[in-house]
Amino acid sequence: MIKLIKPYISFDEVENEFREIFESGWFTKGKFVEAFREEIKTYTGAKHAYLATSATTALTMALKALDIKSGDEVIVSDFSFPATANVVEDLGAIPVFADVSLETFNMLPEELETKISPKTKAVIFVDALGNPSGIHQIKQICQKHNLPLIEDGACAIGSSEFGVRCGNIADITCFSFHPRKLLTTGEGGAITFNDDKFVDFFEIKLNHGAKIENGKFDFIDFGYNYRLPELQCVMGIKQVQKLDDIVESRNLIRDEYRKHLESLGFEIQKVSDDIVYNVQSLVFKIPTHITRDELITHLKANDIESTIGTYCLSGGTYYAKKYNDIQPNAKLLEKNTITLPCYDGVDVKFITTKIKEYL
Repeated sequence: MIKLIKPYISFDEVENEFREIFESGWFTKGKFVEAFREEIKTYTGAKHAYLATSATTALTMALKALDIKSGDEVIVSDFSFPATANVVEDLGAIPVFADVSLETFNMLPEELETKISPKTKAVIFVDALGNPSGIHQIKQICQKHNLPLIEDGACAIGSSEFGVRCGNIADITCFSFHPRKLLTTGEGGAITFNDDKFVDFFEIKLNHGAKIENGKFDFIDFGYNYRLPELQCVMGIKQVQKLDDIVESRNLIRDEYRKHLESLGFEIQKVSDDIVYNVQSLVFKIPTHITRDELITHLKANDIESTIGTYCLSGGTYYAKKYNDIQPNAKLLEKNTITLPCYDGVDVKFITTKIKEYL
């Protein structure tokens, strides 16, 4: 099976550090955790970075840091993985779905403007499939309305807009290191921000509510254990150090697909010249005369893994029944986008030949 993605990490790269960890018996809260945090800060340009078990737990903590409560409204990009809305729903807050561009797949500024109400307490912008197009414009609207901006950068490590890397744009950014991401620690995530006012919150909440005061260890609040172990942080360090090369390689593969598919009516997700795009997922809109799901089935029969672009959150059964506010562009993209394999050495010619056979 030709997979969607292969990890950019091998056992040989981490073997020595893994042995060191096993011999020391120090599996958590050690030097590799701190080193990974420093690598993320240095790479993104953010002043602060904390690790989490996933982008989902990172997003939950971001909302808690902003004191989002039951009944508050949080505007979310509608074309995303359900976690983006689930974390809002979990707190008893109300996810308000903003439709997206049919070209970039990102939140439309005019949609954001129309969805802001007196109950709006935050905005979650999603870098759809790693593409940060428009985030600065969204940030300007948030600043105009005095609303904090959370960047759901689950897919976006390595991307930037106007020369500013994801993780250093929004008030709080949340990354994912899931195996489908181009930087993976198996599972994992990170939170980055620049405002010192959040430091105490994350220091305490991510450590079971504990703090050292006057030389004594005390639990001054309730908190959580969303830690990444040392072993996983070693994996992260090795990949951050070659992340720019990974991004460059994936863009070359993207260009190769375009040569074969755009003449057939496939439309690539758009990015402007101001964007560095990490190509976390290689997604095309399919030609109007074919059925996406049939194409996925055909590719699977030829041992090629593919999948949908991602989901229209407002169109899922739970949110559609509860809020009845399905966004048309997001729904269309859920139906008419396909993700194709992208990693070093992938046989683009074979895959595109099988697509042509289907057509």
